[in-house]
Amino acid sequence: MSPFLAEFLGTALLIILGNGVVANVLLTKSKGQNGGWIVITFGWAMAVFVGVYTVGSVSGAHLSPAVTLALAVAGKFPWADVPMYFLAQLLGAITGSVSMWVAYKQHFDQTADADLKMAVFCTSPAIRNPFYNLLTEIIGTFVLILGVFYIAKPGVGLGALDALPVALLVLAIGLSLGGPTGYAINPARDLGPRIAHFLLPIPNKRNSDWGYAWVPIMGPFIGAALAALLYMQLQ
Repeated sequence: MSPFLAEFLGTALLIILGNGVVANVLLTKSKGQNGGWIVITFGWAMAVFVGVYTVGSVSGAHLSPAVTLALAVAGKFPWADVPMYFLAQLLGAITGSVSMWVAYKQHFDQTADADLKMAVFCTSPAIRNPFYNLLTEIIGTFVLILGVFYIAKPGVGLGALDALPVALLVLAIGLSLGGPTGYAINPARDLGPRIAHFLLPIPNKRNSDWGYAWVPIMGPFIGAALAALLYMQLQ
């Protein structure tokens, strides 16, 4: 398996399972309907676990442009490979979203609330304030990336991670910092599904809130870069 295919597959698995748990909790007549925030955060943590252990030995299991950027800033990943990883992650996220939609199509058809349908795909703020929403995503991603650097073995990328510690890190972020914005902490995780929501023939869907879309892209990138710079200073 090539690193491109590994990042594509790992990100697709991440989104199928991550957005899948949101669909299970939010959509009408799902067996997990109204399962609550704890179910969603545990589901996302397990989605990370599956994605990391599946492709970690091939590509390092970045599964996020924020992780790729941070590793490149810290000198642990070649800048020449960054665009290829970004593309694989975005395409994987779109593919994972479409696969999740197919699995839950009947439930999308029977769900009346257009906001809930969009929430299955991408994030939105609980209180809309772009400045604070951006800060929340910066802080959440900063915690993620700094934690990743200290979980990973020296000199290598995410391929050195055991899958469970990084999954627990994501679980902690979701439980503690996920409330204000839904903790995107990954540009591809939000942008890919948002594109899928825009393109798919979902009955009675709302707009895809492109006015907010820059926040879960720029916030994670800024947080990742800051974490990488701090990590370099601490070494």
